[in-house]
Amino acid sequence: MSGLTSKLAILAIGSTLLLPSEPGDRTKDRVLVFTRNGKGYVHANIPASVEAIRNLAAERSIEVEASDDPNSFSDDNLRRFNAIVFSNSNNDVFTEEAQRLALQKFVREGGGIVGIHVATGTERNWPWFAAMMGGRFVRHPKLQKFTVRVTDRSHPATKDLPETFEWEDECYYHDSMNPDVRILLTTESSKLEDPKKSEFPGENFKGPVPLSWYHEYGGGRQYYVGLGHKDEHYSNPILRQQILGGLLWAAGVEKTPQR
Repeated sequence: MSGLTSKLAILAIGSTLLLPSEPGDRTKDRVLVFTRNGKGYVHANIPASVEAIRNLAAERSIEVEASDDPNSFSDDNLRRFNAIVFSNSNNDVFTEEAQRLALQKFVREGGGIVGIHVATGTERNWPWFAAMMGGRFVRHPKLQKFTVRVTDRSHPATKDLPETFEWEDECYYHDSMNPDVRILLTTESSKLEDPKKSEFPGENFKGPVPLSWYHEYGGGRQYYVGLGHKDEHYSNPILRQQILGGLLWAAGVEKTPQR
C-alpha cells in the first residue's frame, strides 16, 4: 500500500460520514491531464506541461494519464480519476453533449479541476465551463515582463512563494469572472504595455489583473493559474510549486484554512 493510500485509509477510518460531493470519494492517486485543442492556436508548451505534471505527481505517488481524446469524458472513465487537469486545452474540445454532461457529473460528485494557462479559453461558448473555471479568456497583450504579487498565502499553491516575483509571460485578460473565486496572484494593469487596454479590459481590471485563483463550484474544487506560456516555465520552481499545490488541493489531498 502506498504512503498516499495509507493516509487516505486513516482519514477514512476517522470519518463518520462521507458525503457524495467530497473529493475523498474518488481515487486520489490518479489524475487525467487533458490537452485537446479545437480549431485555432495550439500552444507548443503542451509536451513540457504534461512532463512537468507527470514528474510532480510522481513525487506524491499520483498516477497521471494524458489524453487529447474527448471520448475520455465518459461517466465510467472519469470515475477512475479524482482530478482533471486542463493543460493548455483551447477552444472547442468536446464533440458530443454526453462528454459535457460527464464533466458536469464529475464536478458535481466532487471531482477536482485544474486549469493551466489557456485552459480558460476552452469551450468559450459554454457558460457553465466559464463559471466553473472561474473566468473566460478574452485576449492578452504581447509577451512581456511584469511583477506578480501573491495576494493569498493560505493556499498550497502559493504558501511558499515570495511576496512578489518578476515573470515574463502572456498576461491573460478574462471576462465572465465568477465572483466567488479567491484570487491568489495579480499584476498591476497600469504597468502593462498594451495599446488596446482601453478596449478590453477597460474598466474591468482598472487596478490589479487576476492571474490565479481557486474556488469550490457545484460540488467540486477548481484551481487556475494563468502563467505558463513558455516551455521553460514548466521547469521553473515557482510555477511547478503552483501546479503541484493546485493539483493536491483540487484532488482533496491538501486543504486550505477554509476547508
